[in-house]
Amino acid sequence: MNVLLKKERSLEAPPPVEDLQINLLRGQPRRGYGRAFWLAYLSNFLISVAVSILYRYADFVRLLGGSEYQLGWIVGVGMIGSLTARLTLGSGIDRRGPKAIWLVSLAAFCVICFAHLGLTRPDTPVIYLLRVAYCLAVAGVFGAAMTFVSGRMPVVRMAEMIGMLGTAGFMGMVVGAQVGDWLCGAEQLTRAHVDRLFTAAGLIGLGAMLFAALATGQSPPPQVRHRQPPMGYLLRRYQPGAILGVALVAGAGLGWPSTFLATYAAELGIPRIGAFFTIYSITAVITRVLTRRWPESFGLTPLVLIGLAIIGGSQLLFLFVQNEWTFMLPGFTYGIGHAILFPTVVATGCRTFPERYRGLGTMLIMSAFDLGTMVGSPLVGTVLHRAPEWGLPGYPSLFVLMGVLLGGTAVVYRGIAAREQTVPSSRRGIRRAKAQPARVRVDQAAAEPLLPPSKSDLGPGPSSKPSVCFPACAGESAARRCVTEPPSREIGRESREKSPAKQPIHQAG
Repeated sequence: MNVLLKKERSLEAPPPVEDLQINLLRGQPRRGYGRAFWLAYLSNFLISVAVSILYRYADFVRLLGGSEYQLGWIVGVGMIGSLTARLTLGSGIDRRGPKAIWLVSLAAFCVICFAHLGLTRPDTPVIYLLRVAYCLAVAGVFGAAMTFVSGRMPVVRMAEMIGMLGTAGFMGMVVGAQVGDWLCGAEQLTRAHVDRLFTAAGLIGLGAMLFAALATGQSPPPQVRHRQPPMGYLLRRYQPGAILGVALVAGAGLGWPSTFLATYAAELGIPRIGAFFTIYSITAVITRVLTRRWPESFGLTPLVLIGLAIIGGSQLLFLFVQNEWTFMLPGFTYGIGHAILFPTVVATGCRTFPERYRGLGTMLIMSAFDLGTMVGSPLVGTVLHRAPEWGLPGYPSLFVLMGVLLGGTAVVYRGIAAREQTVPSSRRGIRRAKAQPARVRVDQAAAEPLLPPSKSDLGPGPSSKPSVCFPACAGESAARRCVTEPPSREIGRESREKSPAKQPIHQAG
């Protein structure tokens, strides 16, 4: 009995060989809500205020003499910096921990905001370089913050923690949009008005850096023992599949209002856009709080489909906007869709990555969002620029195109996800033996100690072998596995206990 119990404890959570390489957040408690979380929450709120203030970036480009076409290319090229460097940032988080990346990115954000005060033309390489650096800094800030608060949580709890941290971003969006309208809401814009935007954003970024330093002050650095595998190897081994395409389309759908909503409002003669982002953010915060346990109850894939459908329908509601207050209608549905879609897509993409590479997984999904914004911004600018030449209205054509794209993505992903659930993936390490009846039936959710096999379990013949059941490793929490060994091997071969993956296994049930 004692030998069997000792064997089960040794097999209960067999550590992979790669666990000897790095422990991302060694020493950090697994509880979600604590002092560090709320300090990170305040930091995320302040940086979200600063980023939302710069939603008036279109006014800055227009004041410098640029067109909507140039604006689309500036924003799209700027996303290249975030896209190309996100994976490097994710690997840096896994190697050095989120603290260093977080603080350096916040410092860079402040410097970049102040550097915009010296720009005078929209067609110089400097404005593109600064936009690239800006997107890279924002990517580092949010990626490191999400990894910090969710790095040691299970996947379903990871969606909850990212969602709750995101409520700070939505509240920051409310405040930032109002501050941006207050600083730059005059009918006749001047350079002084635009300079106030970047000055305020830089100063608020300094406050966010203070709270981030306090949140990470007691976090020990990760202990790297061996060289980490190459990034390409990790991406091939743990790549999450079709959810990357969903993140690509979602990035285009969620990203365009922050850049082109101001120009749409100007075309309608609406001077302020604060009502849209206010109701957007309030709705998103309420939705996040009310649905924070939905991933555990309903699963991640249904929530991804719901989020895509809501964002797709929101595009068509822009057709009914006539004044500042009617912006609240698409803002309401956009808030619901964003609150559901973003954390579930990130968690779905990260579920194939083990905890020690959670930073790389997070950055991979956010890279897909950035790629969607990078491709979507020039596409939006081109549609608005070319639609009148084709005899079509600019913005209505854009809304219909986006709605069809998001709805079609939901339909395609539903079929792919259903196929992935029925076909086992060898890439995830699931090795199936030949079909054999399970000798011991164990409830999947139970974790009761082992009992010696009964005579009925041993079967009629002397050559029958008892089945020893133990919980599967982390990442397959709902499964139980069985190892078939003769009693003599259970006692005599301790070396085999350390390598359960080499023994023939099959899933019970």
